[in-house]
Amino acid sequence: MVNVAVQFGAILRDLRVANSLSQEELAYRAGMSVPYLSDLERGRSNPSLAMIVDLALALGVHPSQMLEALKIDAAGQPSRRKRPKE
Repeated sequence: MVNVAVQFGAILRDLRVANSLSQEELAYRAGMSVPYLSDLERGRSNPSLAMIVDLALALGVHPSQMLEALKIDAAGQPSRRKRPKE
């Protein structure tokens, strides 16, 4: 299974290209730096929920469209995130 950040980056890149936008233009519209956008597209960074919304608005899509194509297989996979102590 491909990492979720890598999948999101590919979806983001596909949407950007489909809208005929350069990284510079999308970064400007979404209010972020070009290096950060590049890191998102390469799966090296995970966007916050607010950033997903900003990107969706800049691309003219609903935020859910950016997430619906993610392939998630959690069966048998323990979470790698730390759980809060009770």
